[in-house]
Parts: sequence; C-alpha cells; structure tokens
Amino acid sequence: MRPILLFSAVAFAAGATAASAQNPPPTPAPAVQAQRAGIKLSDVAGTWEGKSMVGPKDSVVVTYMITATADPKGWAITFPGRAPIPMRIVATGGDSIVTESGPYASILRPGQTVTTRTTSHYTGDTATGTFEAHYASGDVIRGKVVATRKK
Repeated sequence: MRPILLFSAVAFAAGATAASAQNPPPTPAPAVQAQRAGIKLSDVAGTWEGKSMVGPKDSVVVTYMITATADPKGWAITFPGRAPIPMRIVATGGDSIVTESGPYASILRPGQTVTTRTTSHYTGDTATGTFEAHYASGDVIRGKVVATRKK
C-alpha cells in the first residue's frame, strides 16, 4: 500500500509541476508610476534664481543662479561675485534631480572648502528641496532650497 501512495504522490507532484510550467501566472499590470516617464533635464533647462535657507525661520544664507541644460555637463551654479561652479547630476527620477557641486571655497566659512549635494523637486517654473553642505572640517549643514526659473 505504501508504494502505491508514494507513487501517487510523486505522480501528482510531477503533474502539478508540468501544468504550472505550461500555464504561467499572468504578468501583473505595470504600476502607474512605471508608465509615467521621469523628469528629463530638458524639462528644467534655463536659468534659475535660487536661495538656500537654514534654521527654524528659514533664514536665507546665500543666493545664487543655476544654469540648467539638457546636457548634464552644462549645469553650473554661480554665487554673487564668483565664477560659475560646475554641477554634477547624481540622479534623476520622478519630479526630482540630485546635484553635487564642489569642493569649492565656501561663501559662508572663509578659508574652508565645501561640497554641496542638493535634491530639488520641480513643478513648472518652481523648484523646492533640501541641501547638505559637507565641509572639509567634517561639519555638515542641512537646509532648504527654493528656486524660480527666469522667463
């Protein structure tokens, strides 16, 4: 009796495996997010006037101009009285672009160098987001950014 039960169990398992191989489960529908294309650099090309803010009252600590192009190598940030600083595009996705600049001479801390990483969320001619400024000394400052595309 045992050999018959064992043979039946093996035959059932083999049949179930063959049936599932012939009838794979349906592919799930793609997510809505996957259907929507992410942001393109050309979507935000232009000149942007921006400001960085820190603290509980969002005190403006620096203003700047960003030149954004469809080519990732054409991005630059320019602080008042300074030469343009190249920006690197670190990532893009959804409505966001992550950039990095530096190291360059700090505006807020003379004699120190800083590298900044900014995450900006774009809606039309407005960008909002956050930044992290990493100083050579090891200090890190975090804050908010707001920018408007010039017409």
